[in-house]
Amino acid sequence: MVYDAIVVGTGISGGWAAKELCENGLKILVLERGPMVKHIEDYKTMHDDPWDYPLKGELSEHEKKNYQKQLRVGWAPRDDVKHFFVNDLEHPYQETKRFDWIRGYHVGGRSLTWGRQSYRWSDIDFNANKKDGIAIDWPVRYKDIAPWYDKVESYIGVSGEKLGLKQLPDGQFQPPMELNCVEKDLQDSISANFDDNRLLTIGRVAHITENTTEFKGRGPCQYRNRCWRGCPFGGYFSSNSSTLPAAERTGNMTLRPNSIVHEVVYDDTLKKATGVKVIDSETHEKLEFKASIIFLCASAMASVGILLQSKSITFPNGIGNNHDELGRNIMDHHYQLGASAKVDGHLDKYYKGRRPNGFYIPRFVNLDENTKQKDFIRGFGYQGGASRRNWSEVIAEMGYGKKLKEAVLKPGGWEIGMTGFGEMLPHHENRVTLSATKKDKWGLPQLDFDVEFKTNELNMREAIKKEAVSMLTKAGYKKVKPYDRETGPGLGIHEMGGARMGDNPKTSVLNKNNQVHEALNVYVTDGAFMTSSNCVNPSLTYMAFTARAANHAVQQFKNNKFS
Repeated sequence: MVYDAIVVGTGISGGWAAKELCENGLKILVLERGPMVKHIEDYKTMHDDPWDYPLKGELSEHEKKNYQKQLRVGWAPRDDVKHFFVNDLEHPYQETKRFDWIRGYHVGGRSLTWGRQSYRWSDIDFNANKKDGIAIDWPVRYKDIAPWYDKVESYIGVSGEKLGLKQLPDGQFQPPMELNCVEKDLQDSISANFDDNRLLTIGRVAHITENTTEFKGRGPCQYRNRCWRGCPFGGYFSSNSSTLPAAERTGNMTLRPNSIVHEVVYDDTLKKATGVKVIDSETHEKLEFKASIIFLCASAMASVGILLQSKSITFPNGIGNNHDELGRNIMDHHYQLGASAKVDGHLDKYYKGRRPNGFYIPRFVNLDENTKQKDFIRGFGYQGGASRRNWSEVIAEMGYGKKLKEAVLKPGGWEIGMTGFGEMLPHHENRVTLSATKKDKWGLPQLDFDVEFKTNELNMREAIKKEAVSMLTKAGYKKVKPYDRETGPGLGIHEMGGARMGDNPKTSVLNKNNQVHEALNVYVTDGAFMTSSNCVNPSLTYMAFTARAANHAVQQFKNNKFS
């Protein structure tokens, strides 16, 4: 059978590609390298409590050996969610320089475990490379993507507060979640103490917050904060609860898990891709599937790896790589640095539920002459939260007997913290290649990362810590401490670049519609297409570009452009 389209990957981008192509009448094959995960049915830990695990969710020392690189992130994997993260021994990669590649191979991908923070780009971001003379210019602007942001937000459900900021455009929002009393206190302090238009708001997050019938099969967030286990209510957006079921309802989708796509087949005579080569992950059987259109949504680095392996007479170094641009300009966001503090007072107040969200402080530097920084370009924002300490402060010699029993039932004082997310520039020499010697268990070349933070990033990290300390100090909080944990690119889990879009085929891999310049029936719509990185979480932008590209592909297909 020849399909109209093949979609590689089932995560944030793959789900949207499947939905849009199917709803427009195309017969598609969706290929996922990992096992099936059915919504609700396969969320096997969704109702577990810490006491359901021998080590309260922590992995044993023996199990940690399977996740040595995944554990670099600090908060994952744990016993309740280890099945949504790869076993590093089974899925190795090489590091010429440290790169923290945090992954999950299964239907739904990281849409099951993502942080759900959903922010639009602005023209400040789409113009940044051109303005700064960095890398290449984006071939699109905000006006090109704004209608697709509208479409995506309305469909997935994004809660948030409208702010009217030029650097962070407002969207189609569900009612915002609430800040707690200490977060409101910091919000007031920031507004009173800084004159650079910085502010604090609740995070814009892909959670339904009001009862509505428009989200088929999904209900509002229950404030359980067990999102990464899979939400049985569909309160947050995932491919499993939303886009894949939409594609399936059309009757136009065939989904095949355990299918490792390793090559896009290119016909040198027809001058187009004709399908993909696959290895069955369980049987190791080699297969080939044919289609008129190929959508690579395998995640940025995986899609780049597939393109690098897709060699032909026309493309001896991989599809779209005749000018040595494929695999270059790898980016991520700063992570694992910021500041924390203790907060006096507010002991008569608490909060209800387990809000799966925190506050957000949008970018406030390098927006104009008044906020221009001398040591770095671009900007950063913060995510954070405040909570009351729990019974752990009464351990050791802090109490015993009746007083101890009474103390463990009372919450402690308030603490607050914030983590910076900063922009990384698209340095041409930051790249990923195929290892010449190392292969995985399926005989495929491992990826080798040669990526690092450079001077602009290192200077920005110092500013991120400094400004976090300043905001907490001016609020009058105690024991303000900066932190900067050992990290490298990748740990923000916002890896992007490698097949950037642009107008010139000699300096970019994709055109403005996410098509490979010299193989127009191949679309790449995961993070690989990013030409710069901004400082906000990128998933909303991936979805908007994917919806746009899929609809472009449909029109091209119906006009016989790929026949």
